[in-house]
Amino acid sequence: MKTIDDLGVAGRRVFVRADLNVPLEGGAITDDGRIRAAVPTIGRLAEAGARVIVASHLGRPKGAPDPQFSLAPVAERLGELLGRDVAFATDTVGESAKSTVGALADGQVAVLENLRFNAGETSKDDAERGAFADSLAALADVYVGDGFGAVHRRHASVYDLPARLPHAAGGLIATEVGVLRKLTDDVERPYAVVLGGAKVSDKLGVIDHLLERADRILVGGGMAYTFLKAQGYEIGASLLQEDQIPAVQGYLKRAEERGVEFVLPVDVVAAAGFPDLRTKAPSEPVTVAADAIPSGLMGLDIGPRSQELYAAKLADAATVFWNGPMGVFEHPDYAEGTRAVAQALIDSPAFTVVGGGDSAAAVRILGFDEEAFGHISTGGGASLEYLEGKTLPGLAALED
Repeated sequence: MKTIDDLGVAGRRVFVRADLNVPLEGGAITDDGRIRAAVPTIGRLAEAGARVIVASHLGRPKGAPDPQFSLAPVAERLGELLGRDVAFATDTVGESAKSTVGALADGQVAVLENLRFNAGETSKDDAERGAFADSLAALADVYVGDGFGAVHRRHASVYDLPARLPHAAGGLIATEVGVLRKLTDDVERPYAVVLGGAKVSDKLGVIDHLLERADRILVGGGMAYTFLKAQGYEIGASLLQEDQIPAVQGYLKRAEERGVEFVLPVDVVAAAGFPDLRTKAPSEPVTVAADAIPSGLMGLDIGPRSQELYAAKLADAATVFWNGPMGVFEHPDYAEGTRAVAQALIDSPAFTVVGGGDSAAAVRILGFDEEAFGHISTGGGASLEYLEGKTLPGLAALED
């Protein structure tokens, strides 16, 4: 896989496929982590005299312009972080894109409007996707893939476009791949994995793969209750994916046979209903045993004894991968489990990787110093699919 060092970029139009898919509320960015992660590569190209064309998706528009998913505020924030003016094209491959790119001088930066405003970006039809890639290619001389959070998608700007231009991996993708190799090919042990989030079905593939590699798997979040139910415990009104119980039972059996330690909550913080995340109004949480959650109560976080248990299980690890919060961290009454895991990673001497998505957001929202972790990934889904052993289209497209 070539890097930017292998390209001559001065005076050339360089198309950078970044991942600027940040959360917005009322048009305001609530977490700019992915924009900040994209700055080093974009800034380096601009300093080298490239005419930088930045493109990304944001949200899930339906293949047509939708103002709520505009990249305009992202372009503004990118300019602030770069410390330079950033032009903005109000379409993807139309007149605005052509004129904006055509007006770039060496060292200047432009952002195209949301790629998913064009149906060709995500089309499953090769011809439609290819036609959009052709239009994007006409804007540029060179392609740099740096949107790690999108490399698991077979989309026009991720998969088809690199085949049409000289291409290389940006610094962010190079770093992400290097880190993930430390979690798959060259692992220092003990290797502990912390998995959370709402649905166990989202993590089936990675659990299956990690059972062959990890020494210890700690489970929290909404997915923990399917594991507890699979062991015959009462989980009250907690989140349950009943159809996944047979698969979970199979994983628990395999873990026992292979000597992989599965760690589940011993107590949980529960309430009579899901908390109001909009107002964050105080709720009435109670701490109960994880193996006997009363009827009508919903588990919303791991409890204090579980927090201590998980911290102890991480203390002697040499490598830790964490993906998914331990509870509804967005509400202060149910954030302590996620906070405890984050603090345990900071306190550990291990090489620690926060696997993107909600985990990365939690680190920032809860006020932790990102530099205290070994690496914070920008790609939740992409990281998981890499750990599952899948071929990621966006990485394959960058290989020669």
